[in-house]
Amino acid sequence: MNENAHPPLVIIQTGLPPEPVSNRHGTFSCMIREAAGLRAGDVEVVAVHQGAELRPPSSYRAAIITGSPAMVTDLADWSERTAAWIRRAVDQGLPILGICYGHQLLAHALGGRVDFHPRGREVGTQTVELLPAASDVPLLAGLPSRFPAHLIHQQSVMELPAGATVLARSEHDAHQIVQYGDRVISSQYHPEFCPRIMGTYLAHFGPRLGEEGFDVQALNARLRPAPEARELLLRFVRQHAALQEAA
Repeated sequence: MNENAHPPLVIIQTGLPPEPVSNRHGTFSCMIREAAGLRAGDVEVVAVHQGAELRPPSSYRAAIITGSPAMVTDLADWSERTAAWIRRAVDQGLPILGICYGHQLLAHALGGRVDFHPRGREVGTQTVELLPAASDVPLLAGLPSRFPAHLIHQQSVMELPAGATVLARSEHDAHQIVQYGDRVISSQYHPEFCPRIMGTYLAHFGPRLGEEGFDVQALNARLRPAPEARELLLRFVRQHAALQEAA
C-alpha cells in the first residue's frame, strides 16, 4: 500500500549483452533483479545507452550501474552524461553499486583512469582475493579471503581516483573491488552472473577467445558457482536499497 511513497532503486543500464546471452538470460537489469530477488515494482530501469534520461539523484534510494559491451574510453555522449550524473549522485550521498562497465565508469567519473588492460581480456570463473582493507567493510564482512567470481572485460581501472580504497584484486586485475566512502562500491566482476550465464558467454565468444590465445575448453571446465561474489549485490540491496519492513 505504501510502496509508491518510497523512491525506487534505479538500475542504470549501460548496454545489452550479446543477443545469444540476452535471448537466454535477459538483459543485465533482468539478471540483476533475478540475482538480487528484486521486485519489478521496486526498480526503475533507465537505459542510458539508448538516450534515456536519469532523474535527479534525490529521486532514487540507490543506484546500480550495469555492465556493457561499450568501452569507457570511447567517451560516448550518453556515457559522459552518466558520469556527470554520477558525480552529482556521489556528492549527494546516494548509495551506488557499479558492476563491470559501471565499475570503470565510476572510477572515470571520479577522476581515475580506465584503459585496455595491457595483458588483454579477463574472462571466465576466476579467483578474487580480498585485501586487508575489506575486513572493515560490512558488505564484505565474513567472506572468505579468496572466492570465485565471473568476469568478462577488456578494459580495467588502471589508476584510481583520489580517496578510493581497493578492497580486492585478482591475478589479472589489481582493482577488482573499489570503495568510495561508505556508500559507493564497485566490482569489476559480475556478481549477478551464474555458471550458466558465463557458459553462454564462453560459447558465444569461443572463436574470438581462441584467437586471443585462451583455452576455451579449460575455461568451461573451470566454471563453478560463485555465491560469495553474489553477496556483494545481495548485501548492497539489503543495506541500501531494500524497502523498510513495517514495524
